[in-house]
Amino acid sequence: MKNLKRYVIERNIPGVGQLNDEQLRGAAATSNSALDKLAGKVQWVQSYVVDDKTFCIYLADSEATVQEHAKLSGFPANKVSEVREIIDPMTAVG
Repeated sequence: MKNLKRYVIERNIPGVGQLNDEQLRGAAATSNSALDKLAGKVQWVQSYVVDDKTFCIYLADSEATVQEHAKLSGFPANKVSEVREIIDPMTAVG
């Protein structure tokens, strides 16, 4: 997978933070199935689950591909933001 951009996807999913491990496994399997249909164009890195949202990190060739994954998986992509830079505590060191 070449030239993939990093995206943060905000998904509004009421109650997602209350899902149990089995339900989260099912959600991941659904996402993986949609990813398989878009092979080579998108990669799921990880997701952060909070009370009523998930914040997902994806690598994709375009925002349109992120939206296509949302359509195929049935999980909303309420806000998609392309990551411009990544910083961490070591950024201060230079």
